[in-house]
Amino acid sequence: MSIASRLRAFWKLAISAWHARIDDSGHTGFTAQYSTALADRISFPRKLAYGMGAFVNNLLAAAIGGMAIVLNLGLGMNPALVGLLGALPRITDALTDPMMGYISDNTSSRWGRRRPYIFVGAISAGIIFALLWQLPIGRTESFYFWYFLTGSIIFYLAYTVFATPWVALGYELTPDYHERTRLMGVQNFIGQLAYLVSPWFLWIMTYKPWFPDQIAGAKGLAIGIGVVAIAIGILPALFLRERFVMAAVDPNAPPRLESRVAALGRNMKEFGKGFATTLRSKPFIKLCVATFLVFNGFIMISSFQTYVIIYYVFSGDQELGARYAGYAGTLGAASTFGVIMLITWLSTRIGKRKAFFVSTGLSIVGYGLKWFCYNPKYPMLLLLPVPLMAFGLGGLFTLMGSMIADVVDADEVETYQRREGMFGSIFWWVVKLGMAAALAAGGYLLNATGFDVALAGAQSENTIFLMRLCDVVIPMVTSGLAIWAVATYPITEARAREVREQLEARRGSPGPALAT
Repeated sequence: MSIASRLRAFWKLAISAWHARIDDSGHTGFTAQYSTALADRISFPRKLAYGMGAFVNNLLAAAIGGMAIVLNLGLGMNPALVGLLGALPRITDALTDPMMGYISDNTSSRWGRRRPYIFVGAISAGIIFALLWQLPIGRTESFYFWYFLTGSIIFYLAYTVFATPWVALGYELTPDYHERTRLMGVQNFIGQLAYLVSPWFLWIMTYKPWFPDQIAGAKGLAIGIGVVAIAIGILPALFLRERFVMAAVDPNAPPRLESRVAALGRNMKEFGKGFATTLRSKPFIKLCVATFLVFNGFIMISSFQTYVIIYYVFSGDQELGARYAGYAGTLGAASTFGVIMLITWLSTRIGKRKAFFVSTGLSIVGYGLKWFCYNPKYPMLLLLPVPLMAFGLGGLFTLMGSMIADVVDADEVETYQRREGMFGSIFWWVVKLGMAAALAAGGYLLNATGFDVALAGAQSENTIFLMRLCDVVIPMVTSGLAIWAVATYPITEARAREVREQLEARRGSPGPALAT
């Protein structure tokens, strides 16, 4: 049996329990109110093809964030500057992400609205990422800052061209309330494979038998990541088709006869109007706030966690600390596979909103355990909280994509527009903004604790205490606030079904997306 056949058989077995139906309308029973029609199911090959985009999306995001520590440890850059390098490119994302979403929503081509951009974006992002890390030796801190900042802005532009249409494509692949969750579970499962390897990036770049120093390691690793991103990132464009060629239009709208200049002005005006309309969606804003909080809290302490492991648990031994950080990261990624299957199944039993409460609550318990389990006398204990912490992002990105797809349908009822691209771009911009804010704040917080890389393992007791405190308290607080934000999210299974019936009565069913 081939590897692909084994993976397919494993996945079918793993998700067999997920096809239980639920009553998400507030009833206390577990009997389904609606079942998933055969026409609404997404075949495993199509789910797999879409999931390949998640792998590339996570690989590039994890790589540029995880490899940035080399700028501090390898080149000696101030942690605050390294944090700024993660944050400043997000300023351009504030414009380019929604613009790309609008462009994708309004593209009309023989290849569809999304697929051409996914194809070109994957190739461009892979090439630019590889070039970004070819850092010359012996330059000033200012040179490295501006070199990396300029390259990062260009990289994120290419990354947006790939990621925004890929996200939007997932929202339209099925109209079914629960099949959307299963799709997002599969893509999150496959995307999580990137996090099996990304915790080892620092170790790879530091491993002497392979590379003479961390900078040489970053150069080689970046080339490998770029090649993988290109080879895998183009697969959704090659093997998926779109359900919507163009969005539904308001039947009362007058015909448009205008010049190109007038059309450009109209498009800019419609972009601004669509952006504002998206931000007025209260259910969508609740999801964005919750995502920002959970993701921001996790990313902010992800760098702290590495420093705490190296300088507290292992007294400044970078190689040993990097190895155990790799163990923790790999265990977290492996645990997330189980989390994804559990939360996908659970959401079909108790509903998406309650499943979010469970997953985020368990992650809070895991963060709290770090205070007791990060122990220099018993270093293996640092692995104990990892499976619980995995519920945070594992549950978040399994449920949020499915919930936003429901929001997109509700928006079409009001606007007569299919705006997956706009919703997806703003949502993922919030994710990237959270990462940027976390990286920037993380650098300044690290300085505020009194950390000094020149002191190696001789950090003061007060510095170590503050680092540990931030590592535990920040994600607990942000995750608790995220639960509060989602507490009044209103779209249930029954409401989603009503919306679908309204849309299909208006425009008919667009039919299934076809695989090549």
